[in-house]
Amino acid sequence: MSNSDKTQSPQNRVYIKNGQVVNHDRSFKADVYIEDEIIKFVGPAADITIPDGVHTIDASGKLIIPGGIDPHTHLQTPFDNAVTVDDFYHGTKAAVAGGTTMIIDFVLPKRNDSMIEAYNKWRSWADPKVCCDYGLHIGLSWWSDSVSEEIGVLCKELGINSFKTYMAYKGTYQLNDSELLDVFERIRSLNAVAMVHAENGDIIAKNEKRLLAQGITGPEGHELSRQEEVEAEAVHRACILAHQVDCPLYVVHVMSKSAGIEIARARQRYSEKYIFGETLASGLGTDGTNYRCQHFDHAAGHVMSPPLRPDKTTPEFLMKLLASDALQTTGSDNCTFTKKQKQLGLGDFTKIPNGINGLEDRMSVVWEKGVHSGLLDPCRFVAVTSTNAAKIFNIYPKKGVIAVGSDADIVIWNPQATRTISKDTHHHAGDFNIFEGMTVHGVPEYVLVRGRICAEKGSVRVSGGYGRFVATPLRPPFVYDRIEGKEEPKVEEQNTNVAKKKAELYSQLAAQEPPSTKFALNSTSISPEAADG
Repeated sequence: MSNSDKTQSPQNRVYIKNGQVVNHDRSFKADVYIEDEIIKFVGPAADITIPDGVHTIDASGKLIIPGGIDPHTHLQTPFDNAVTVDDFYHGTKAAVAGGTTMIIDFVLPKRNDSMIEAYNKWRSWADPKVCCDYGLHIGLSWWSDSVSEEIGVLCKELGINSFKTYMAYKGTYQLNDSELLDVFERIRSLNAVAMVHAENGDIIAKNEKRLLAQGITGPEGHELSRQEEVEAEAVHRACILAHQVDCPLYVVHVMSKSAGIEIARARQRYSEKYIFGETLASGLGTDGTNYRCQHFDHAAGHVMSPPLRPDKTTPEFLMKLLASDALQTTGSDNCTFTKKQKQLGLGDFTKIPNGINGLEDRMSVVWEKGVHSGLLDPCRFVAVTSTNAAKIFNIYPKKGVIAVGSDADIVIWNPQATRTISKDTHHHAGDFNIFEGMTVHGVPEYVLVRGRICAEKGSVRVSGGYGRFVATPLRPPFVYDRIEGKEEPKVEEQNTNVAKKKAELYSQLAAQEPPSTKFALNSTSISPEAADG
C-alpha cells in the first residue's frame, strides 16, 4: 500500500463525535479527529470539516479518555522455577481488551548478568508480539562499576530512564543500604528515576524459616512472613535513603495502609518533591483473606509480593490515598502463572510462584472501586490510570492526554455499562482470575491504539508486532522541575476535589505520632476518613 493509499484508509482516519473528553485536569464536550496515528483536532464540530471516507464513531453518552498506561507488568518473564504464562502477545492483547494502550514492562537480569544483554533479550521477545506500545524499566539485582557504566549506556543510548531496586529477595535481588545509596546517587546523576520494591528482605528470610519450622507450609504463610510493618519499614527507609542523595523515588506496588501512610508522610516531609507511589488493581479490588482459603489453588492464586492484606478496609483506604494524591498511579503488576505452576509450592509456601493478573481488568476495577463508589472523579481516574505515569516516565504529552499532536491512544468509555469478570472470558493466557465473579461498571466500548481500532464492543482485533517500543527520555520535567525548584508541586487547579482531600489528609497526618515509633499501630490508626472529602 502506498503512503497516499494509507492516508486515505478509514482505519487511519477516525472521527469521534458527540462525546465528553476527560483529561486529568478537565472535562469538556468535544469531537476528536485522528489521522495517521495522531490526534489532529479536539474541539466543537462546527470548527472542523471532515473529509470523505472517514470512519465515524458516535460517542453520545460516552467518555473519550486517554488510553490507559500500565507502568508495572511482567510479561514472558522467568522467575526461579517458572515463566509467566502471559507472553507479550497475550498480555498486551488483554491490556487492549481492558482499555490499556501502553505498558511498561520490567527487564530482570540475573545477578552478574549484563543489563544490556538482558535489555536486548526483552526487546527480541517483545517487538514481534506486542499489540500495543510498550516501554521498559530495568531491574538491578547487583551493584558494581560495570553496572554503573551500563546504566549510563541504557539511559543515553537505549531509551531507558527508570531502574528498579529491591530491598527484598535476600540472596538474589536484594541490595543493602550502602548499595542502594550508590544506585540512587548514580540514577540522580543521570536525571533518571529510581524505583523500589520495598520490603525488608532480612526479616522475611527469618520469618519464612521460622514459619516452616512451625509447620506452616500453606499459602497463609506467605502473608505471615511479610506482614504490614515489614513493608512499611522498608518504605520509610527507602524514602530517607533517596532523599539523602537528592534522588526521585517511585515506590512500586504499595499494598498496605502503613506503607501508604509512610509515602504520604514522606511527600509531606519533602514538600512533594521526591517521592511517588503506585498501588495495584489487586490491592484496590480484593484482599488477603483469600490466603486462608482451604483450597490451595484459590489461596495460591492470590500469592504476590508484597501480599494482599487481610484487613478488609485496606482497598478503600488505598483508593482514598489515590484520591488525595498521596499515591499517584495504579499498575497491575501482571505476573500470571497457571494453577499447575502455582502447585510448585505445595508443601512449601516459599516456592509458590509470586504473581497475579490485572492487566485487562485494571481500568474497570479502578472505575468500579473509585469512580462508581464516589471516591474518585473521572479526571482523577484518568490521572491515576494514565496521565501521571506518562508524566513520571516522561512520555507526556505524547501519551496520557487527549490533545492535538498526541498519539491517538484513545478509549471510548461507557461509564454505565457493566461486565462480570471471569477466567472463562478474559484474554489472559492463565486459568485463574483474582477478580473472579466481580461485576464492574465502566467498560471500554472502543479502544484505539495509535488511531487503529483494536477493540470494539467486546470484539478484540489486534496484531502482534503492531505495538512499538517507546523510549522514556531522561529528566522528566514533572519530576525534576520540582526537585530543582523550577516548579512548585501543585494539584491541577481545576481539580479542587483532590486539593481538598490532600489538605484533609495532611491535617490528619500532622496530628499523628511520628512513624518511626510504632508502624503497625500508629500508621494504620489513621482512619480512612483522613483521605476522604
